[in-house]
Amino acid sequence: MENFIGLVAVVMVFSIPLTAIWTTHLRKSQKVKLIIVKDEIELEKLKYNNFLLETEKMRIDLQQKQENLLGSSDPLVLDLQKSVQTETKTIST
Repeated sequence: MENFIGLVAVVMVFSIPLTAIWTTHLRKSQKVKLIIVKDEIELEKLKYNNFLLETEKMRIDLQQKQENLLGSSDPLVLDLQKSVQTETKTIST
């Protein structure tokens, strides 16, 4: 019984620093995970903003191409415009 009490005392004495080391390790790893998550959120924000900018650029390019086609004197484009206008009139009536 006396040996058992001594063993418990030794285990208790050494378990306190081991627990402190383990909790410190867990705290540090949680801080690292937090930094990683913050970086991922920032990256997703940048991706989203880039997507918006690219979409706006494509929309402007499309508008410019449409304006160029509408202002064109190419006979094929003029025929296409006339056919679209007649189809629109037919559908609306």
